[in-house]
Amino acid sequence: MFKGELVSIHIASAKEQPMRQLEEVKAIAGTGLEGDRYSIGAGTFSKPGPGHEITLIEIEAIEALREQQIVLAAGDARRNLVIRGVCLNHLVGRTFQVGEVRLRGVRFCEPCLHLQRLTSAGILKALVHRGGLRADIVNGGIIRVGDAITE
Repeated sequence: MFKGELVSIHIASAKEQPMRQLEEVKAIAGTGLEGDRYSIGAGTFSKPGPGHEITLIEIEAIEALREQQIVLAAGDARRNLVIRGVCLNHLVGRTFQVGEVRLRGVRFCEPCLHLQRLTSAGILKALVHRGGLRADIVNGGIIRVGDAITE
């Protein structure tokens, strides 16, 4: 068993646009987060198939960047949900809850050159295997900052 917490929520309405921080968002099964670029097919990596509905990253990974002199705000990681207290790599292939919403971990969300171009040099190497998780929304609902993350 594990229990973590949702620290922040971020969406962008179009590719390469700054991420907006929200207190809550509607998660729509089979689509994504309401108003996010990937839910409307306007993201840089938008394409049909598993793992393109929602992304998560650990705040611990963002905080660890400081060890390499990289300062990154939570939303600048370009992931939708920033969580604390759960190792996302262990959730590949598993179903879990964020508040009332059920997600299924699909694969690692490794950093890419696109992310590095939008943020700072060195982030590609610094986030290898800590870049987060791509997931699908199994059962939708409202996700709120402070929601518990559980099995």
